[in-house]
Amino acid sequence: MSNSKRRALLTRARDYPYAYPRHAYVFRDGEAQRFDGASIDGRTPVLAIGSNQSPSRLSQKFGRHHEIPVQRAWLDDFDVVYSAHVARYGAVPAMLQVSPGSSVSIGVTWLDPAQLEIMHASELSAANYRYATLEGVRVVLDDGRQLASVSAYVGRHAHLAGPCGAAVSLAAIDCRARRYPAITTAEALELARARGAPHLDADTFVLRLITDELFRRKVVARLARDAVPFVYSRGG
Repeated sequence: MSNSKRRALLTRARDYPYAYPRHAYVFRDGEAQRFDGASIDGRTPVLAIGSNQSPSRLSQKFGRHHEIPVQRAWLDDFDVVYSAHVARYGAVPAMLQVSPGSSVSIGVTWLDPAQLEIMHASELSAANYRYATLEGVRVVLDDGRQLASVSAYVGRHAHLAGPCGAAVSLAAIDCRARRYPAITTAEALELARARGAPHLDADTFVLRLITDELFRRKVVARLARDAVPFVYSRGG
């Protein structure tokens, strides 16, 4: 493996959830463009809690031939935390977890039926998430509108447990009155390494996660021993 490819793989794993605008935008022609009140009629609001907020990730999933309005919002009584699994590209992905009194900054992607099918194929194919409707929530959009029901991809693996057993939040995601410690994805990978393969150095561990599926599954199985499931009781 060339040094440039090695660096690219390590960067992709550790830079999750990737850069994203802190304002509403329209994903158009493969990039973020000015939010212009694009119609949301007939579209489903789906929470984007991790990399789905990022134009670069949407570009990987949808290419340049889709137009998707993406708004900013605050979701009350939740936080975005690390899931107790590892993606094929080596990152420890995000999931929602209940956090009473907190309010987390998220994206809301407005997807048409065809786009929703593409997102389902991306999020559900590896059986790491399930698609659910969260009822009785409070989502405040950046234009002042509120949603009490919203769709989301809910983690199946439960949350990654930190050193004290609690969830660990994504430092890249803003949250008011955060209850959990916040760390970077690089630090989350170090938690995974300490439990799953402490004999490996950090770079070798991440590259093994990417290139060796059996190894990745063994690490995920180890993380599952301490994991805490998503506990929100309303919705389905």
